[in-house]
Amino acid sequence: MPKNKSDLLQGTLDLLILKTLELQPMHGWGISQRIQQISEDVLQVNQGSLYPALHRLEEQGWISADWKTSENNRQARYYALTGRGRRQLAAEKENWIRLSAAVARIVGA
Repeated sequence: MPKNKSDLLQGTLDLLILKTLELQPMHGWGISQRIQQISEDVLQVNQGSLYPALHRLEEQGWISADWKTSENNRQARYYALTGRGRRQLAAEKENWIRLSAAVARIVGA
């Protein structure tokens, strides 16, 4: 069954978050900043989308969260990829490659 628009966008955000956490644990603000930086300001994830996604990924067991002191000496929740999250990231990357290739074929890229 095909995903509807919100499922597709949610799945894309999940992929971006999982990929961002692949190298190291990060706090929410850092995740959104990293996505914006790597996308060269094309993608901006607002807090109203980011934190529900982080909560959902944590409930699914794909990420874990711990309170730590941030670079500016404040308490922040740091999110890290779990083993299940690494497996999910691999599956999501494969699906994204397949989907983006299909879209490229349709638009004639």
